[in-house]
Amino acid sequence: MVDGSARSLISTKRGFTLRDLTGLRPAFLAAQRLVRRVGFEVKYVRVSGIKDANLYAPLFEPWNGPEWRARLYADDPRSVVPLDSKYVLHTHAAQAMRDTDGAVAECGVYRGGTAVILAEIARAHGRQTYLFDTFGGMPTTDSAKDLHREGDFADTSLSSVRAYVGERDDISYRPGFVPETFSGLEQTTFSFVHIDLDIFQSITDAIGFFYPRTAPGGIIVFDDYGWASCPGARAAVDEFFSGKPEVPFVAHTGQCIVRKSLR
Repeated sequence: MVDGSARSLISTKRGFTLRDLTGLRPAFLAAQRLVRRVGFEVKYVRVSGIKDANLYAPLFEPWNGPEWRARLYADDPRSVVPLDSKYVLHTHAAQAMRDTDGAVAECGVYRGGTAVILAEIARAHGRQTYLFDTFGGMPTTDSAKDLHREGDFADTSLSSVRAYVGERDDISYRPGFVPETFSGLEQTTFSFVHIDLDIFQSITDAIGFFYPRTAPGGIIVFDDYGWASCPGARAAVDEFFSGKPEVPFVAHTGQCIVRKSLR
């Protein structure tokens, strides 16, 4: 494990600075994942004397414990969202619903891999879940801002998502294109919103609708903000929140998290 002492050791013997080592972290993690596939574990030191000490790899990764893996549907083939991103989503959704009143929304459902998680949390808190997607692939994109193309992620359907996530009164499916599918919800308050739309215009439309309707203290998570494959996602968020009281937080997962200001 690369802890503080390991950083000092490597810095002394090989002449790396802390900044140099930080730059090597993605390569180390990639190598670590590769070695895991053949049943080995690469660590610099072993943590002991604390619960879940085996989940340091090299930092504490609670999402890899059995309880969280079950909660996050770790082996779900319908999801393209990494497990650590699901953990970020789950914990922020749960926090938002403890702190604020309002419904839950997900824009960009694809095959339902994260929708099923959010719907379970919402149900536990007695909240309504709204799921927005074309359920048939991406709309027209802007080639100047987006790398995705019309029709991407078309290997899904409303019927398959309904069958997987559930057909209940507390789940509302809204098939079609944003922002048209937001119609009728103008008076609805939201506690938690997950925006996973990948492209500039759709994300811009979604923020414009949900931001003023998110309860103070509520949370919006943008899935695609930091991914090089979705430059329009970051542009949409940065442009919208320029001059706003909120300070978007960029996570190592590539997600961006915004907590609605209490002012």
